[in-house]
Formats: sequence, structure tokens, C-alpha cells
Amino acid sequence: MHLVTKNKIKIKYIVYFIIYFLTLSSVFKVNSNALDVDKNIFFGNKDAKIVVKVFSSLTCPYCADFHKKIFIKLKKEFVDSNLVRFEHHSFPLDLAALNAEKILRCTNDYKKRIAILNEIYEKQGEWASGNDINNINFRLTKIAKKYDLNDDRIINCLVNENLEDQILEIRINANKNYSIQSTPTIFINDKKYNGNHNYDLFKKEIEKLL
Repeated sequence: MHLVTKNKIKIKYIVYFIIYFLTLSSVFKVNSNALDVDKNIFFGNKDAKIVVKVFSSLTCPYCADFHKKIFIKLKKEFVDSNLVRFEHHSFPLDLAALNAEKILRCTNDYKKRIAILNEIYEKQGEWASGNDINNINFRLTKIAKKYDLNDDRIINCLVNENLEDQILEIRINANKNYSIQSTPTIFINDKKYNGNHNYDLFKKEIEKLL
């Protein structure tokens, strides 16, 4: 599990984070439904009674493992059958993850988003390696182009400050509303799951709620 750190977080995020703590008059936890799901990427039936929320950073290897070993199975068995809504909550731990989130939001097409998310995690070891953000952006661009996103659109997404603000706001709200300490952190409805994850456990928990 990837513990949350501030290393390599973009300066703008640090400013947001400081403002958040300075303006917070007391420590509190609000209802988990308070976060605006329209700002998050979700798959499946939006009205499903079971909601799986995953707070993850796209550069986190444990998040990639969860996606490849657990989410793919959950999607096939529960999301595609409209029994579960899966929500991807952005929790970027570094600039590379932030830019990958921008690429993920460069299209509103449901199938393309799933395909891009799958490939981002599948090829995480390739595009996320090294410290040169220009090289990382170039590799992310190659992924995006496979899904009919042209250079202009991709560049616009990468430099889009409104999109960046939205992603960072999601991360701030996640800390505020869900007390995220590590990635991935998973909620099934209102129940939080930390530590080691396995498919059989999540399947059992979901089936109990059906």
C-alpha cells in the first residue's frame, strides 16, 4: 500500500492544502456522500445501491495491482451487470499522477475512459518511470493517441488549469471527508477497507449487500 506523501506534489497543490488547513476551524468528518460524484469518474449503473469508491494515485503500484487483479474481475461480475457503481476518485501523489488524471479526463466517452484507465495501469512501469516530466507526458500522449485524441486536445488537457483545479479539489476533499492515509483506499458503500486487498473478500462483501 502506498502511503500518502507530499514529495513531488505540485506547488499549486501544496498551496491548496495549506489554505484548506488554515481555513478549517475544526477537524471533522462529513457524510461520505458529500463528495460530488459528478467530478469523479464512475462506471456502471449510476443508481446502483452498492457503490465501490477507490481512492488511488495513477503512479501507485499498489493501485495498479488492485486495478489489474481485483477491479477487472469486479467490473465483469458486478459493474457490467449494473449491480455496482464503481467510482475512481483521484488522489494524485505526484505531478506524473496528476497529468495522467488529466489524460484520463481528456475524453467523456465511457468506453474510452475505461480503456485509457486500463492501459495507464497496465503500462504504469513504462510511462511513469524517471523524473523527467516531459518524457512522462510524451509517454502519456502516446497512450491517449490510441484512443483518437489528437495532439491539440491532449496538450489542452495537460495545460488546462480548470481541470487541474478540479482534480486537486477532489484530492483535498478526499482528505477532508474520508481521511485517506494510503492508496489505494477502498469504500464499499460506507465501509472502509485498508491494508491488503483480495478479490474474494470484496466479492463476499458485495454479495452480502445485494
